[in-house]
Parts: sequence; structure tokens; C-alpha cells
Amino acid sequence: MNQGPSERRKPPTRQTPGLAARQIAAQVVDGVLRQGKPLHETLEGDRAHGVFRHLNARDRALVTMLCQTSLRQLGFLRAVLARRLDKALPRRAGATEAILLVAAAQIYFLDTPAHAAVDLAVRDAAGDRNARHFRALVNAVLRAIAADREAAAEGLDALELNTPAWLHARWQRQYGAEVARNIAAAHARTPPLDLTVKSDADGWAQRLGGIVLPTGSVRIADPHGSIERLEGYDAGAWWVQDAAAALPARLLGDVAGLDVADLAAAPGGKTAQLARAGARVTAVDRSRTRMARLAENLARLKLDATTVVADIAKWQSGKSFDAVLLDAPCSATGTIRRHPDIPWLRRDGDFKAMQAVQSALIGRAADLLKPGGRLVYATCSLEREEGEGAVAAALDAGAPLRVEAIGSAELPGLAGAVTPDGYLRTRPDMAFIGSNGVEHPGMDGFFAARLIRC
Repeated sequence: MNQGPSERRKPPTRQTPGLAARQIAAQVVDGVLRQGKPLHETLEGDRAHGVFRHLNARDRALVTMLCQTSLRQLGFLRAVLARRLDKALPRRAGATEAILLVAAAQIYFLDTPAHAAVDLAVRDAAGDRNARHFRALVNAVLRAIAADREAAAEGLDALELNTPAWLHARWQRQYGAEVARNIAAAHARTPPLDLTVKSDADGWAQRLGGIVLPTGSVRIADPHGSIERLEGYDAGAWWVQDAAAALPARLLGDVAGLDVADLAAAPGGKTAQLARAGARVTAVDRSRTRMARLAENLARLKLDATTVVADIAKWQSGKSFDAVLLDAPCSATGTIRRHPDIPWLRRDGDFKAMQAVQSALIGRAADLLKPGGRLVYATCSLEREEGEGAVAAALDAGAPLRVEAIGSAELPGLAGAVTPDGYLRTRPDMAFIGSNGVEHPGMDGFFAARLIRC
């Protein structure tokens, strides 16, 4: 990986515990805000931050928490800092804002002693070739905030601030003011861990200290330690998959013995679902790296699928399929709970551009189907352009498909997620309703439509 200027620092001394994690967190947050680098690309896989990869598990978890909290509370933290800054930071300040944000996140949300957060931030600034010129400012601003946290935040509406104004206005138009605020509140909470199990959901819920949701996913509210150390991981008994993300594959119905194409398949949760259900799956994705991870996941789960690295818009399969699952590329605004950088990386004009791609892919997926074959189109987006709008655009363009309405009985505990038009639309503020009436709140925002090849 090519290291940017903020990574070419003098390594922290061993006598300063916790400084390395704070430095890396500030570099990662700075990369998101000033360079538009997606958070997951910096913390996962081969493109991860060079030093982050070599931290122990505890420090990696700390860096991840610092980054996610700083970005999840970004609007609020910026407003707090602005009250203690005489003027905006100049461009030459480098990572100074990110250093301030990470420290303020610790002071407000992570129970870090204020003196430690301030001291580490000043040391962090001193080690950065641009921010070092602002270390006195870092010290003064953070000390002022730490002296009276409540006064520094008085009157600020975190829920409104933590969603960019243009995006919050979109949700108000689409869902109404109350739902838009509820979505923002859901994004402020750390999401639980949802698992799809190969069998014996009740047994695995008991072993892992979780519950079984009405749709069959196992939810662990407060997992301890790394996912890889949880019982059943090495044995391939389950895989991580948000409970809402597990729904689109279910909408294909009984796929045992059928030829099914999973398009834009990586990282492979839906491929695993289909293979576990007995389908002959062909998984297609353009990313060689992500497909390698999909293959690794299938090997751990002891499940089989044919994997193809190809652009699904151009892929020639050489055969027709009984069913196709298209989890199309999208803005991913439905996954902000898990990816808090997304609101700050998107722009209002993105959605129409994505719709053009998505509607074309729906038409391409239709070409892969046998007559009477079933297509489920899905996106992890809250935006209507990428859901209902993309389906309408594809049908208007002549895609040989008709809508097959989804029934509420197909989604136990989620009747409210079926729209009057027979589509699936989940939101982060929704809850699964158990048979005993108990609510289990929180899920990713997903849209899905089921269509039949004419």
C-alpha cells in the first residue's frame, strides 16, 4: 500500500501507551473527510492502513471504535469544536480536525479520562508534520471542552447534526419528519451482531447468548471479543449477515435443485444462503479480491458454488437460469449504522446516476432468466430512486418482467416492511416483532422487488 503523508510519521514511542491507536484513528478519519476514502477500505483487507494491520486485536478494536464513534457523531462533534474555535481551521492544518474529533469522541462517548484524551491528542498533533504547528490550539480547545462538557454542547441537537442537512431533508420528504428523526436515532446506536446459521438456530442462540429473530437470524446484542473467536466460527456453523440482508434470498422461494445466479455476490452471505438451500449457485462479482474472500467464506462454511470474476453488465453466462438474485451496487445509505462514513461521502446527485446503472442491470438480469424464471432485485439503500424508481425505469425501458407481489406472511414479524405495491422496504428504525409481541429493534435499510420473466 502506498502510504500518504499522514502515515509517514515518526513511530510513537513505546513509553506512550495508546498513542499509536489514536494516531491511526486520526489518520483514518482524516482520510475519510479530506480524501473521501471509505472507512472499510482503510480498516479491512489488503488495502488496510499499513500500521493498523500489525496492531494486536485489542488495539485494532480500539481504532475501529474510535473511527466509528468519531464519524457516527461527526456533526455533533464538529459543532462542539466550532464553539471553541475562533475561526475555521486552514487547509494547511492537515489532520488537525481529525485529531480534535477523535479526542472529543473519547471525552463525550468513550469514557476516556479527559486529561488522557487531551494529552494523547497533543502528542498526536506533535507527531504530524502539519498538525504540529497547531498543537497549542489542540491543547486549548480540548481543555476548554473538557472543563465543562455540558456547556460546550448545550442546545445542540445531535440527531439532526449527525445527518448532513441535504440527506435529512431527503428522508423527511420520503418518510416524513418523525420517521426521518427515528432513522437518525437508529444510526446513533451501535448495531448488534446478526448471524445466519446453517441449522439449529435455537441451539446456537443459546450457545452464543443471543436470541432467534422471527425470520430465523440469530442476534447477539453484545458480542465479546473478535468474531473469529466465537464458538462455531471455525466449524463453519454460521456467517455474519444483517437480518435484513438475509431477506432477499428468502424471496426466491424454494431453490433446491435450481440453477441460480447471484449477481454482485461478494462478500457472499446470499451465495451461502442459496447454496445452503440446495441451489446450484453461480456467484458473479467484478472484484477479484472480494471474490477471493467469498471463496474463503464458502470453504469455511463447507458450501459449494461456482465463482466467476466478471462485470455483471457484460458477463456472458452461456446458459439461462431458473432464478437470479441481483443485489445491485448502490449508495448503501441503508447500512449507515455499520458504515458511519457513508453520509459524509455521498452527494445528492449520486442517486439518479445509480438508478441508471441499476435499471440497466435489472434488464441484464432478465436476459439471464428462463421464461417464467424469478428475479429478486435488492439494494441496501433507503432512497426511492434506487428501489421503486430503478424497477419502474427498467420496466419502462422494456425489460420483459412483471412484478410478483411479496406477501406479508413471507416475512414473519415484519409485516410493516411490505409496501402497498408488494415490495420489501426495511428501515433502521424498524423492529422485528416476536410471536410474544416483544420488539427487537434495528436492521439495515433494504429494498427488494420480486419479478417474473415474461
